[in-house]
Amino acid sequence: METKVCEIADGIYRLSTFVPEIAPPAGFTFNQFLILGDEPLMFHTGYRKMFSTNLQALSRIIPPSQLRWIAFGHFEADECGAMNEWLAVAPQAQLAHGHTGCNVSLNDMADRAPRPLADGEVIEIGQGRRIRYIDTPHTPHGWDAGVVFEEKTATLMCGDLFTQTGDGPALTQGDIVGPAIAGEDMFNYSSLNPGMGATLRGLAKLAPRTLALMHGPSFQGDGAAALRALADDYDCRGALRRAA
Repeated sequence: METKVCEIADGIYRLSTFVPEIAPPAGFTFNQFLILGDEPLMFHTGYRKMFSTNLQALSRIIPPSQLRWIAFGHFEADECGAMNEWLAVAPQAQLAHGHTGCNVSLNDMADRAPRPLADGEVIEIGQGRRIRYIDTPHTPHGWDAGVVFEEKTATLMCGDLFTQTGDGPALTQGDIVGPAIAGEDMFNYSSLNPGMGATLRGLAKLAPRTLALMHGPSFQGDGAAALRALADDYDCRGALRRAA
């Protein structure tokens, strides 16, 4: 496996590993994101089995020991499977996640105590960068789900939102909603719930200029419009399920 590195916004790097064996014939990408600052933050840790290739990739940007914060969208192997390996190579690093995720998983599974974050809480990592944590329970997955928003560049770390197959470009201004709808049709991965559309429309109010997808290309453009379009699709899915 090879992990490619690309700067998708000022001081924000995408570390992307393509696995052709998953979801053939298109394959599937797994992306981590490094946000530079006086206290660098990594969003997603990747699988434990991908730790060595991700470590090599991050080492091309900063010494891993400089990591200060590690965050992710929810407790799942590809999101945080390598968290303890990263904690071992970054002695000053601390996990940061919502209260629910800390209480139900991280307080027990992490080798160092995590920092629990309230909905809307901000971590200032220096150089004008503010990382805002936002609870998104059951959007797209479990009750511990959340996203982070880097305010300086207006970059939303989307986690599994907009999941799609293929090995596209690192950054696109093209359509990410259509491929995300196809991805939902293929995997049925979301926890459809009546509040899902409202949650996504709440994120749209942030007016993100970049959407950093865990599975797929990062998007540059009108992130609010993309979030509202995805919200409309989930509202339709929810209505069809309730009517069934």
